[in-house]
Amino acid sequence: MATITFDTHEFFNELKGAGFSEQQAETITKLQKSAIASTLEQARLEYDLDNLATNQSIDLRLRELELRMDTRFLELENKLVKWGIGLALEQVAVIAALVKLL
Repeated sequence: MATITFDTHEFFNELKGAGFSEQQAETITKLQKSAIASTLEQARLEYDLDNLATNQSIDLRLRELELRMDTRFLELENKLVKWGIGLALEQVAVIAALVKLL
């Protein structure tokens, strides 16, 4: 999962530049960093972001499914060919028996 970065140094400098004292800027920076971390953790848990599907994982699952389907279709095709050959041989046997009877 992608990470979100928070540039505390830049944030601190922006606060100092806006007129906050060093202690105020440091405290606000720590609180902001904590709030961001807390919000991200809450979102991660609330939306189950650890189990979020990615395009790559979906593509992999689809490819696995395609391979299983291809295998299954080949198995079914082989069964149909065997049945076709079996029926053809039975027809030949029936025709041969009928020819002998006539």
